[in-house]
Amino acid sequence: MKGRAITYTAEELNWIAERRTWSRDALHRAFVGQFGRTDVSRINLNSLCKRKGWMTGRTGCFAKGQTPANKGKPCAEGRGGRHPNARRTQFAKGDRPHTWRGAGHERIDAKDGYVILIVDEPNPWTGAATRPVHKHRWLWEKAHGPIPKGKCLKCLDGDKTNTDPSNWTLIDRGVLPHLNGGRHKKRLAFDEAAPELKPVLMTAAKLKHAVHQRRKSRTEGSST
Repeated sequence: MKGRAITYTAEELNWIAERRTWSRDALHRAFVGQFGRTDVSRINLNSLCKRKGWMTGRTGCFAKGQTPANKGKPCAEGRGGRHPNARRTQFAKGDRPHTWRGAGHERIDAKDGYVILIVDEPNPWTGAATRPVHKHRWLWEKAHGPIPKGKCLKCLDGDKTNTDPSNWTLIDRGVLPHLNGGRHKKRLAFDEAAPELKPVLMTAAKLKHAVHQRRKSRTEGSST
C-alpha cells in the first residue's frame, strides 16, 4: 500500500464520523471488525480523522475543578513510590537535602556580586519558611524603611560585599546610567573612581538626571 492512497466508502466515512469521539485504538478495532479493512492501520485511521477534523474532544489536560481519579489513593505495595528500589532513595521524615541552607546562610551571587542572605521569613512565592534576600537591601530597609518605587540603592565604596547600611545611598533609578563609564561613554565609571572622586561623580550624575527630567517635563507639557 505504500505510495497508494487509501479510499473509503461513504458508508465507512459516515460510520467513522459518528464514532469520532472514541479513542483511536477502540475506533480502529471496531472499524476493522465492522468492515474487514485489514489494509487500514491505526495510523491511517488517525490521519483520516485529522484531515476531516474529527477530533475526540479530549485535550489531555485536566479541566478546572476536575479531581484526578487517583487522588488520595496510595500506590499498591511494591509499586511506584512504594517499590523497594524507590524507597532506598527516599528521604526519611526529618531528613534534609545536602543543598539545604537555613536562616543566616550567606553566599555571593556569581552573576552580580551581591550578597544573598537567607532570612527567617515566609517565602511569599513558594510558601517556604525562609526566603533569600539581597543582604544590603534587607539591612537598609530594616534601618530606613521600604525603598520607594522608582528608587534604588547604590554602593558608595564600590564593594558590594560591604552590606552596612551606611555604605549604601538611595537614588533615583535614572541616575544609574550616568554613573556607568567605559571607553564608549568617555567618562569615568563611579565604581572604578578613586574614593575622593566618588562624591563628585555622584553629584554630577544626579545633576544630569535632574536636567534630563526637567527637559522631559517641559516637552511633555508643551505637547499637551
